[in-house]
Amino acid sequence: MPSSISWGLLLLASLSCLAAGSLAEDAQETDASKPDQEHPACHKIAPNLAEFALSLYRVLAHESNTTNIFFSPVSIATALASLSLGTKADTHTQIMEGLGFNLTEISEADIHQGFQHLLQNLNKPNSQLQLTTGNGLFIDHNLKLLDKFLEDVKNLYHSEAFSTDFTNTDEAKKQINTYVEKGTQGKIVDLVKDLNRDSILALVNYIFFKGKWEKPFEVDHTKEEDFHVDQVTIVRVPMMNRMGMFDLHYCSTLASWVLQMDYLGNATAIFLLPDEGKLQHLEDTITKEILAKFLKNRESSSINLHFPKLNISGTMDLKPVLTRLGITNVFSDKADLSGITEDAPLRVSQALHKAVLTIDERGTEAAGATFLEMMPMSLPPEVKFNRPFLVVIIEHSTKSPLFVGKVVNPTKP
Repeated sequence: MPSSISWGLLLLASLSCLAAGSLAEDAQETDASKPDQEHPACHKIAPNLAEFALSLYRVLAHESNTTNIFFSPVSIATALASLSLGTKADTHTQIMEGLGFNLTEISEADIHQGFQHLLQNLNKPNSQLQLTTGNGLFIDHNLKLLDKFLEDVKNLYHSEAFSTDFTNTDEAKKQINTYVEKGTQGKIVDLVKDLNRDSILALVNYIFFKGKWEKPFEVDHTKEEDFHVDQVTIVRVPMMNRMGMFDLHYCSTLASWVLQMDYLGNATAIFLLPDEGKLQHLEDTITKEILAKFLKNRESSSINLHFPKLNISGTMDLKPVLTRLGITNVFSDKADLSGITEDAPLRVSQALHKAVLTIDERGTEAAGATFLEMMPMSLPPEVKFNRPFLVVIIEHSTKSPLFVGKVVNPTKP
């Protein structure tokens, strides 16, 4: 029985628009005065990340149409790409193809450089967004990693390396969970609940995101309203309300309303509200080209928007999900991870992913004064996100999908 690599992929996203004091005001001025910089290296992999995001979403949506979905394609792809540095033969090919890369069209060097630039850009200091990612490599103190793998994973993926005693499973779990809890500012605790006794390596990835709406909602306007989970199930949710100018239009191709809401900084949330009975159509029809078109062609219109406050999470075992995308060998005795160590044959025994999404009203403190808008004399149309909808959060400078999800029931954690 071969020893196993325990690979844990962890994620947290917090999309709370908190008080202005939580982000430095001078950072807003500094970033606002600088033009956006182009990062061609990460732009090369952006289409692949978008395609991977939608492929992963469809696998999850196919498994259940009654549960919330939330995950970070960027985070999962980053962990897989960093793992690929230590894989060979079919194991390596499956990961690259599963991520949507054709090595006859893009070189491996370009792929890894793309991820390197992506992580550098997402972790830039003084941003108007709080956005940090982290990669941790927990190595059994008796295991000798190959120098090239250790060097590449540190340089390209900014991984921190920690010596771990996996024979003491309780201490090993505590060490990993403390790292994740600290990196996610206390939002994820005790993520790793079980650890195989034969584990000798754990790859951990997290992402933390906190953004403030460019146009926040007034807390006083939030009232309880109905949310139609399905044709027979209605739940009561706190529904935010704001009358103003929004980037909203109807897409007949998707049979959906498309709402784009910007964060201060470099990110936009795209919310897609399908017509009654058209959720499956939306999931089957949406493409990365359609999403790119939305971001390029934007128009503001006057509406009365109702949008639910929510706090949902997504926890998944990645093994069956990635297997559906053709990434199989790495989880079996066929795994070739000889680029990581020559001490023992390895395979991935655990692949965990958790994401948390919080959306509320708050933004800048000067909301009333800052966001005065000219409104037409007639009452604007009312748009209510009171039935299941999709969300995609895009970071503009890297053109990458940070998060993808579906809100089926806002009252379910």
